Amino acid sequence: MPMAYALATLAAFANALSSVFQRIGVQNAPSDTTMSWALIRHAIRHIVWFAGLALIGVGFLLQAVALRFGQLSSVQPIVTTELLFLVLILGVWFRYHLTWREWTGAATAAGGLATFLVVAAPGGGTVIPTLRSWTVVFVAVGAMAAVAASLGFTGPRWFRASMFGASGAVVFALSAALTKQLTTLVTEGWGHVLTNWDPYALVVTGLIGLFLIQSSFHAGPITASQATLTIVDPVMSVVIGIWLFHDHLDTAQWRLPVELVAMGIVVFGVIVLSRSPLVAGVKDESSTGDKLVRQPKSGDRWPAVPGPQAQEPAGGPSAGGGSAAGGEH
Repeated sequence: MPMAYALATLAAFANALSSVFQRIGVQNAPSDTTMSWALIRHAIRHIVWFAGLALIGVGFLLQAVALRFGQLSSVQPIVTTELLFLVLILGVWFRYHLTWREWTGAATAAGGLATFLVVAAPGGGTVIPTLRSWTVVFVAVGAMAAVAASLGFTGPRWFRASMFGASGAVVFALSAALTKQLTTLVTEGWGHVLTNWDPYALVVTGLIGLFLIQSSFHAGPITASQATLTIVDPVMSVVIGIWLFHDHLDTAQWRLPVELVAMGIVVFGVIVLSRSPLVAGVKDESSTGDKLVRQPKSGDRWPAVPGPQAQEPAGGPSAGGGSAAGGEH
């Protein structure tokens, strides 16, 4: 179990670093390339973007191994600490000023998650799901994703982004379950893997989830889609893990109320972090957010020019002093 927690934490760090590298790779793209192939053509010219792409693969492999040794209901909530690592990278490496929002969000999310894992003491998760169990999950996830995606065509922009985000999140939770199943098949040999339906379903659900999440980013504010994705994914993973793999959470006596409060605290922390201008700026690939640049040391700061084209003063480093604040899509 400790190994699964450690691997899940490393996967979260890889995902956070991936977001930073990919943001740097696309932030200088022309504004008219948003949601077009031209943006990809721009990105592939930059090695840092490929580094971010490679880190996505590293994060997936780390998550897969974590799921091999741990429960779906414990690994997926840990992966959501990506937001905490994102704030840490921006504060330590890029030297952005961390406000009460970042500190409060990080502390409550980490504290709530640690409390949940200690009190719930996840166990089990060794059952091989039957085809009937998988069918129930596919039908349930498909229905929830379809309803959420349908609602994504209605309401204000923040609501549309949230609904597309929720739709993608439940599909990603299913992908995580399929990943755990795949790690079990791998132990029986790759020839056995390729003759089963699981890896092909994993590819399909992964692509569908990616499409839905991109739609949520395009539909409205990045903060709405990011918060929904980060909250719904682990909650659905806990439910799927209990149903499919018979994950066990200790809910006896006082433990269940504490676990519910702990998860509520995690949700609060995630919402606070996802609404941070720093996090939103890194996730934002539009031209409305300031460029992600390393800030000068505290003794060498200069006034920043607002807007995405922040200019450096004469003789100063080419770093620009704007924040990473991201606007709505």
